Amino acid sequence: QVQLVESGGGLVQTGGSLRLSCAASGRTLSSYFVGWFRQAPGKEREFVASISGSGSYPGYADSVKGRFTISRDNAKNSVYLQMNSLRPEDTGVYTCATTDYYAYRASDGYRNWGQGTQVTVTS
Repeated sequence: QVQLVESGGGLVQTGGSLRLSCAASGRTLSSYFVGWFRQAPGKEREFVASISGSGSYPGYADSVKGRFTISRDNAKNSVYLQMNSLRPEDTGVYTCATTDYYAYRASDGYRNWGQGTQVTVTS
């Protein structure tokens, strides 16, 4: 079992940047694809980005492509989400989770969810 803890959220103005971290304990994270999801108030949880265990094959939702970058440092057992050019519609609780499926984007294929970190982008 792997436990995930997110950090790095906060309040930022439109156009600003944040870097989220997803730190793992319990097991090595390098065995898993890791995904970032977000959920805005009153909306369904949506896929943001994912990355393979080796750090290859990053995948992004169309809404964040070109603005967000997912990366990982297996030596630190962590995955990161660099978010640039933030928009108010990026507001939500960002959560990381693991999946055993290749480049999977549906949340039902993920487990070991963290508690999430709040990102609020003001206009």
